[in-house]
Amino acid sequence: MKKYVIMALAVLGMVSCSEKKFHVEGSITNAKDSVLYLENIGLMGPEVIDSVRLDADGKFSLAGQAQQAPEFYRLRISDQIISLSIDSTETVTVNAAYPQMASQYEVSGSDNCAKIKELALRQMDLQKRAMAVGRNESLTIDQANDSILALVQQYKEDVKRDYIFPDPAKPYAYFALFQTLGNTLIFNPRTNRDDIKVFAAVATSWDTYYPDAERGKNLHNIAIEGMKNVRIADADQSKTIDPAKIQTAGVIDIALNDNKGQLRKLTDLKGQVVLLDFHVFAQNESPARILALREIYNKYHAQGLEIYQVSLDADEHFWKQQTAALPWISVRADENNNSFLTIYNVQTLPEFFLIDRGNNLISRSQQIKDLEEDIKKLL
Repeated sequence: MKKYVIMALAVLGMVSCSEKKFHVEGSITNAKDSVLYLENIGLMGPEVIDSVRLDADGKFSLAGQAQQAPEFYRLRISDQIISLSIDSTETVTVNAAYPQMASQYEVSGSDNCAKIKELALRQMDLQKRAMAVGRNESLTIDQANDSILALVQQYKEDVKRDYIFPDPAKPYAYFALFQTLGNTLIFNPRTNRDDIKVFAAVATSWDTYYPDAERGKNLHNIAIEGMKNVRIADADQSKTIDPAKIQTAGVIDIALNDNKGQLRKLTDLKGQVVLLDFHVFAQNESPARILALREIYNKYHAQGLEIYQVSLDADEHFWKQQTAALPWISVRADENNNSFLTIYNVQTLPEFFLIDRGNNLISRSQQIKDLEEDIKKLL
């Protein structure tokens, strides 16, 4: 009996050794004793598949099981990330220096990875230019928003022309679809007609070349859902609207559920001075900031001040715990309902804006020298 067990184990060992592998190798200098992770960026999130603690020379060799369709990975040390796409059993070489590895690295052995590097650098440049516009105090809120939207639109046109439409079946075309500005997708597959067409083009190509790939099926579903949303919007717009029921406002509306499950709209606060606040309760600075906001709220709420606070915490239960005793409006946005972040150009957190009694956006944090004084002026 023992003989058969040993033989079975031997067969399993042969099968294991025969598994097809891909390899990522190279060096990350200036990172002695740091742990370098190779992570699979799956549809359900990142998963570590290999890792190594780096020596002084920074040399590494990592491996993973090859897949039937192109798959996406990243090399990571702390928050420094290099994005990769692996097709079959190829070997990709990456050389970089920490802590600038995310923007200053060399990659060889894969045309897809080289293209992904180009896209990553373009995305970083877009982020820098958008932040520069947001910091420009000579621009009004509307001018800054228009400038950022123009930057995003030009970026999309360039990426479609150079990376997606020439060969939508390429992994780097897929990668381009899910690039973000801040926390918001640059290509909006939910309601933007042109962006839905781009998703559909890539989905069709993946259906053809990788018919059993989960990523292709996911793309297909996203495109179909976007088309449904557009049709519903068209149907709604075609209905006759009573002009007396049209409400105009000087702010882009935000409509989110509060911590009690009630839908709260920013435009419903017309007639009050509003501090629109974007916040993350999980940040270390949160308790002190909440205390400061409480002091302002207690002092001026009776005079007409309201706080509309948008949480971007990932953990909904944690957010509800943190906001249970707060007296102002507390709502939460997740990845499915945060498109307004791009319009409001929220690049860093916390971020806040002041809105007057007429529902007009007056100023943002960079333009406010003394928050309490500015609130008193609007009251």
